[in-house]
Amino acid sequence: MAERLIALVDHRTAPLPVPRAGGGAPAGTLRDARGRPLRDLRISVTDRCNFRCGYCMPVEAFGNAHAWLPHSALLSFEEITRAARLFAARGVRKLRLTGGEPLLRKGIETLIAQLVALRTPEGGKLDLTLTTNGALLARKARALRDAGLDRVTVSLDGLDDAVFRRMNGVDFPVADVLAGIDAARRAGLAPVKVNMVVQRGVNDGQILPMAAHFRGSGVTLRFIEYMDVGATNGWRMEQVLPSAEVLALLQTRFPLTSLEPTAPGETARRWGYVGANGRHDPALGEVGLISSVTQTFCGDCNRIRLSMDGKLFLCLFASQGYDLRALLREGKTDAEIEAAIAAIWQARADRYSELRASLTPEAARGRGRVEMSYIGG
Repeated sequence: MAERLIALVDHRTAPLPVPRAGGGAPAGTLRDARGRPLRDLRISVTDRCNFRCGYCMPVEAFGNAHAWLPHSALLSFEEITRAARLFAARGVRKLRLTGGEPLLRKGIETLIAQLVALRTPEGGKLDLTLTTNGALLARKARALRDAGLDRVTVSLDGLDDAVFRRMNGVDFPVADVLAGIDAARRAGLAPVKVNMVVQRGVNDGQILPMAAHFRGSGVTLRFIEYMDVGATNGWRMEQVLPSAEVLALLQTRFPLTSLEPTAPGETARRWGYVGANGRHDPALGEVGLISSVTQTFCGDCNRIRLSMDGKLFLCLFASQGYDLRALLREGKTDAEIEAAIAAIWQARADRYSELRASLTPEAARGRGRVEMSYIGG
């Protein structure tokens, strides 16, 4: 009998820290145990998705019998906004809405409008973006922009319709995602970024067609190494196509030159298309390479993740979270919640990607990592 995968939402929760006497750390940007600042908050708004991509929510594990979280378990928009405001007070400058598929969360535009109104202690606006599979983007793009969303990132793993339908697991046509990207650009959700998860032997034949399609379009294409997130995707190292090989393949057709990072902690290494003058031509655009497996970037990771049911995770590969929802719903003051956030981040020492190669397969499996669909990408 074929092995059956059972998807478990990981509800293991670490004890909330006891804030130090005096209210915790001084106000301002927090730094973790390795000196990394807190800058980026990724907020998952739903555990549901309308795709069943094998590397994230394989249908064998997330089928009809899968139990989704009840609405009452999800953070309300007001709770999310309050949490985001407190994080902004401690150094966060970028908010990213994720899922599951965030456009499935009813009234997402209302949440966006609430988050847009937040300000840093200096009075500046937060960078607000959203990651989507694009299935609903054509009908939602204008409303998202009107609500104040700055830009979007679209997950797209190939242009060949047969390949894409097979990878998304629900026979969804690639043309509809491309229409969503066009709608986002017309609405002003720019710059649009497109993320392609590359799996050797699955969609690596789509690398050059994707690059050719988006080169000069104003869309930034980023290639992501297939990662061992969660426990249900059957990840194997031999399925990883290293970014170095992706780059070498791209350069067989398109001359590229290395570009400087746009911000500290940026996950993608940037490569610009070279024009006729032998230098990067901005009109041709760029590509990004995200190499979490072969060229780790733990050293300057500045991201924290908030799950849809209010747990804080310090790493994409975490095995437990901290129950922020309990503080939000138990009547704790802003100062008490800020102190807890400070204590959690200051104790952070996560660097799973740096340690991956030293872990035995048994040790890696024993970590019990949460699924990517639970905390977002």
